[in-house]
Amino acid sequence: MKQDIHPDFKKVVFLDTSTGFKFLSGSTQGSDETIEWEDGNTYPLLKVEISSDSHPFYTGKQKLADAGGRIDKFKKKYNLD
Repeated sequence: MKQDIHPDFKKVVFLDTSTGFKFLSGSTQGSDETIEWEDGNTYPLLKVEISSDSHPFYTGKQKLADAGGRIDKFKKKYNLD
């Protein structure tokens, strides 16, 4: 195999912003934000809008999450109030 062509693979914590669910996994993505995990170590924090905790395919039910007031902006834009 060629040396020095693969990205660094490290542990990071993913945070589902719609449910607050967190999980530790490996990733090549980095972040300036960090979080202390259950094992006492500090890991980079990556925020995602959908994970297995909030996706309807995995949960079997639809969860409506208004991320950042998008529904209100849409209603205001099209006068649907």
